[in-house]
Amino acid sequence: MKKVLAVSGGVDSMVLLEMFRDDPDAVVAHFNHGTRLSADDDQAFVEAAAKKYGKPFFTKKENLGADVSESHARERRYAFLFDVATKNDGVIYTAHHLNDLVESVVINLTRGTGWRGLAPFSSDQKIAHPFLENNPLSKSDILKYAAEHNVHYREDPTNHEDSYLRNRIREKFAELEPEQKQTILEATYKLWTRQREIKTKVETIENEYIKSANGVYQRNFFKNLDEKTALELLKAITGETEPTNKRFLDAIINFAPEKTFNLPKDKYVTIHKTYFKF
Repeated sequence: MKKVLAVSGGVDSMVLLEMFRDDPDAVVAHFNHGTRLSADDDQAFVEAAAKKYGKPFFTKKENLGADVSESHARERRYAFLFDVATKNDGVIYTAHHLNDLVESVVINLTRGTGWRGLAPFSSDQKIAHPFLENNPLSKSDILKYAAEHNVHYREDPTNHEDSYLRNRIREKFAELEPEQKQTILEATYKLWTRQREIKTKVETIENEYIKSANGVYQRNFFKNLDEKTALELLKAITGETEPTNKRFLDAIINFAPEKTFNLPKDKYVTIHKTYFKF
C-alpha cells in the first residue's frame, strides 16, 4: 500500500518527506490552492524535492482565490489527496503535530464544539498522522530535526497574518514559558488519544445500528432515547449539523404520519406512522 505524503513545501511536510525519503512505497502529493503568487513556486519546489528523492509526484492546481475560507480550501485539498490515494491504493500521510493539535482543539472550543471537536484530525483508516500516532512530535522537535538534517523548506507568508485565528493562537502559545508549553502539549495529547478511542467506539456502535436498521428507522426508538444519544445517531445517519438534526428529531417525534421533512440539498424524508426511511 502506498504512502501518499501530503507535502506543501513548509517545514512540517518537508520533514515528513525527509523521514520517508528511503521508503519505496512513499509518493508525494501537492495541492496548489492558487491563493497567492508564490503558490506556483511552492509547487515547483516540492516537485523538485520529489524528483531529488526519486518519488512519484502528483499535483493539482485550483485557483481558489485569496479570499477562500480555510474550510473550503481544506475540503478541496483533501478531495485531491483522497483521489490520489484511491488511484494508488494508498493511505494519506499528513504532517500534523502536537502544536497543530493544541491549536485545533482551542479553535473548536471557541466555536462551541461538541465532544468530537476534542479529537480533531480524522480517524479515517485512509489518513495517517505519523507525528502524532507513533512518536508524538512538537513544532520544536520538527524544527530541530530540520536543522540537524539540513531540510530545506519554504515559509508560507500567511502563517504570520493576524486575520487568521489559528495564527493568533499560535502567537499566544509561543509567548508561554517552556514548562507551560510542555504541560499543555502533554495534556492535550492525552485528551486527544482518549477522545479518539471514545469516538471510534461510538462510531462502531452507530455503524452497527445503521447496518441493522437497513435503511428503515423506527420512530419509537428515537422517541425513547435521550436527546444527546438521538442526535449522535442522527448525525451518523444524515451527516448533517446539530441544528438540522434537532429539527429532524422534533419531526420524528411530533410529525403526523405521511408528512415530509426537508433536509439540506433537497433531501426529503417521509415520516410514516411508525418509521421513516431514506
